[in-house]
Amino acid sequence: MEVQVAPLRAWDDFFPGSDRFALPDLKDISKWNNRVVSNLLYYQTNYLMVAAALISIVGFLSPLNMLIGGTVVVLVFLGFVWMSHNKDILRKLKKQYPTTFVVAIMLSSYFLISYLGDVMVFMFGITLPLLLMFVHASLRLRNIQNKLQNKMEGIGLKKTPMGFILDALEQQEDSINKLAEYISKVKE
Repeated sequence: MEVQVAPLRAWDDFFPGSDRFALPDLKDISKWNNRVVSNLLYYQTNYLMVAAALISIVGFLSPLNMLIGGTVVVLVFLGFVWMSHNKDILRKLKKQYPTTFVVAIMLSSYFLISYLGDVMVFMFGITLPLLLMFVHASLRLRNIQNKLQNKMEGIGLKKTPMGFILDALEQQEDSINKLAEYISKVKE
């Protein structure tokens, strides 16, 4: 399947006035999770640009430590995803508590990096961009175009890098995945 890069959203769409932001309903974790996943898919290129800017600044100040930190995070992420596909208890944890799964990855990375060296590079270069993405995705209300783009991603009409990451974390909507499987069977 061909990977497509999502378009860069306009600044006034990515960061509009305060009327398009609201605190999530902490009592309904499923709804909050759907909001985060939808925003991560819709604004993924904007998030990538913000993260690249922050990583570049920190990487310029401390390139070796940033390279080590990035390598550790990627290896820990791949290790957790591999283990979750082979261990049922981790698969259930990843599916039911995705935030806990990501926090476990970040804490494991933190301890490995603290063992290897500079923790502040990890905090500002890797964790800060992820935290900013999560806060924005949690607070930003979805719009109609956002929902439509996510449905297209979910039924397999297009596949983006963030879609692959969310698939690895098993955070795509189950009903959409069932529809995508049905459509792929019909195509055959």
